[in-house]
This record gives sequence, C-alpha cells and structure tokens, in this order.
Amino acid sequence: MSVPGLIIAAPSSGSGKTSLTLGLLRLLAGRGLRVASAKVGPDYIDPAFHTAASGRPCFNLDTWAMRPATVAGLAAHVAQDAQLLLCEGVMGLFDGAFVPAGQKDGSSADLARLTGWPVVLVIDGRGMTGSAAAVLSGFANLAEGVRVRGVVFNRVSGERHRAAIAAACARACPEIACLGFLPATPALAMPSRHLGLVQACEREDLGAFLDTAAALVAEHLDVAALVALAQPSVLPTAPAAPPIPPLGQRIAVAQDVAFAFTYPAMLEGWRQAGAELSVFSPLADQAPDPAADAVYLPGGYPELHAGRLAANRGFRDAIRAAAARDTAIFGECGGYMVLGQGIEDAEGRRHAMLGLLDLETSFARRRLHLGYRSARQCAGTALGPAATTFRGHEFHYASVLREDGQPLFDIADASGTPLPSCGLIAGRVAGSFIHLIDQNRKD
Repeated sequence: MSVPGLIIAAPSSGSGKTSLTLGLLRLLAGRGLRVASAKVGPDYIDPAFHTAASGRPCFNLDTWAMRPATVAGLAAHVAQDAQLLLCEGVMGLFDGAFVPAGQKDGSSADLARLTGWPVVLVIDGRGMTGSAAAVLSGFANLAEGVRVRGVVFNRVSGERHRAAIAAACARACPEIACLGFLPATPALAMPSRHLGLVQACEREDLGAFLDTAAALVAEHLDVAALVALAQPSVLPTAPAAPPIPPLGQRIAVAQDVAFAFTYPAMLEGWRQAGAELSVFSPLADQAPDPAADAVYLPGGYPELHAGRLAANRGFRDAIRAAAARDTAIFGECGGYMVLGQGIEDAEGRRHAMLGLLDLETSFARRRLHLGYRSARQCAGTALGPAATTFRGHEFHYASVLREDGQPLFDIADASGTPLPSCGLIAGRVAGSFIHLIDQNRKD
C-alpha cells in the first residue's frame, strides 16, 4: 500500500514552511511515527535539516530536472518502511522555471499534480486579517489538480489576530481545514549566507533548535488533523534507477563543511548500480582511498575555506597523484573551483588550488548565476560518451577570471535558450559549475 503524503507549501519564500516542516518531523519522529521526508527542487541545505529532524535520508523531487520515472522511483524509495511522507515545497506554491506552456516547471504545484499529494499552505499572517482569506482562496482555486486541503498561519500576533483570520477563512474557504496559528518565535530564526541557510552540520545548537520547533508545533497545531489529510501518491510504484551514471566502480567522495552539496539520490543511485563509495575530508587534509578509480568533489563552500585547502598538502598531493594514475576526477561547482589553478577569496586574496584545470575563479568579484540547465557533453568523460545529456542546476556567486581548454558541456536554460559552453575537460579530469540532477528527459 502506498504511503500517505503531504506537501507543505507557501505563497512565497520566507513564510515559514521550513521551520514548520522541521518541527513536524522532529515531533512525529519523537512520538515513534516512521515519518519520511522529501524536498521539492534543487536544494542541498534543507534536506540536511530534514535528516537531522527525522533521522531518515531526505531526497529531492524535481519535475523539471528529473524524468517522471526518476521522480516515481525516488518517491517510492524515500517512503520505504515509512508511515507518512512530508514533502517541503520550494519558493511559492506556483513558482518554478520560466518554460513554454504545458511543460513541467519544477514548482511545488507541478509535483502536487503529478503525485496527487494534498497541499498544506503556510501563510505569513503578519499585517493581515481578512486579506488572509483572499490569499488562501486565491491559492486554493488557481489551478486544477492542486488540492489545498489545509492551512497554517505563521507569525500571528495574538488572540484577536487569530480570531479575525479564522473567521475570515471560515467564511471564504470552509472546506479548507485551519490547522493552527503559530506565534512569531525569534528562536526559530534560521541564519543564512550567500547560498542559503547556514548548513545543519555547522549549527552547534541544532538539537535545541529542532526541539523548539517541535514544541511550538505541538502547542499550536492540530497535528492529528494535519496527518489525517495525507493521501497516497498516484504515481506508479517503480524502482529507483541511478539518475547519474557512476563515475567508477570505487568512488571516493569529498565530504565536509566545504564539500557538503551532494544529492542523496545520486549517491544512492551509484550504490544501487554496484559502486563502492568511500568518503574523505579535504579540510582535514585527508586523501581519497588510493584504491578508488574515481574521485568526486561536490559543491559547497570552498571559497570560505580556501586558505586551509591551499595549505593542506596531503590532500592536494593525493589528488594530483590520483590524476597522474589516470583516475577519473569530477568536480561540481565548488569542487570545480578547487580543480582549478586558484580561488580569489572575498578579500581578494588568491589561494592556489589543485591546478588540474586551467581555471581561475573569484569570490571577491561576485555575480549571481542561477537557474536550471540542460547540458550536452562535448566529449566523453567518466559520465558517458560525447553527446550524453543531463539536466541540472547552477547556483553560485563566483566569477570566472579564466576558463581555457576543452569545454565540458554545451548548455541551455530551462526555456531552451542556448547559453555559452561551460566547464572543462583535461584528460580524465572534468568539472563545471552545474550540479547534475538526472539524465535528460525523453518526453
């Protein structure tokens, strides 16, 4: 029997859906419920918080970047042995990529239509009373196939504020369950930096934060009514196929606070394909397993730790030795920057990196690069032969000062508009700023 699920969405970013989702996960897991979670869209940071709250891996589900079979397989995989699945939305409920009409845009609404999961909307109630009902009604009635079944109001200032919102919503949307009203809680403020929230692994107060969120949910929400809204997915049950081909048989994966942006679906897909994974910490000056035939340097925050990375000769010498042995080495975003000649930090100081690609990058000269990408390999790599196609996402502030050599990908944005080629290949070393999510769609 399919596990019942819900999507926790909002009219816009910053409404409080992450705090609510984390509080629910922590509370329900603490009560002994086997609760799983997922995150809509290309996000690395929120899923790590989910995992800390629930004790289970959190997987991303993305209707633009993933093939339908990939979404179905991952949804089934994440819900294995679970009693409930909570899926946190991305941005606003209907916010996604700018694509031609009729195409999947990666929004939470798209996933709701695809899976059939009901939506619980989180609305920031600050500065509204009767207008809150207009927001709720508008979101509930905008599109067919998106079933808003419950609402939670956040940052409600007191009993009179709560009563006014409740009365307005009861008149306008009596069919939508009003599940609770959360007060503004400064202790649940989530600090952020240039790529999003400060990572879960960097927060010493993480346990206390999650406990506070759980206590707030328990006190102010009708949790039983919320759980009762969940419905099984209408997706066909399918095994999860590897989204990205394994780089090798034995893959060493960099993993620490500077290299933390890995999609669990990618790593799990590699394991299911028979690859053996090991981890190492460049920040701790560790070397990858010398028996590895591939090394993966994921994204993260190397620009914040460039000085330490430059000083860690053990790490640098080991990666260079692996390249000399013809080991496949692949870097994404921050990992790509580390494969280059040097990184200029926020203060303009240059730090020498691995020097395996003719690339110079700067965090001092910031410029936002953000959006979905379709990518076609310009030449063969460990990922496959030339012309192998993928979908992924780009999100960084680093500027390229020099990028010379054989490009890795010909790329286009979500609407199909071509963009300049990106990335580099040098022998068995390759990388780009794109975080790969899945092989390209066929529909």
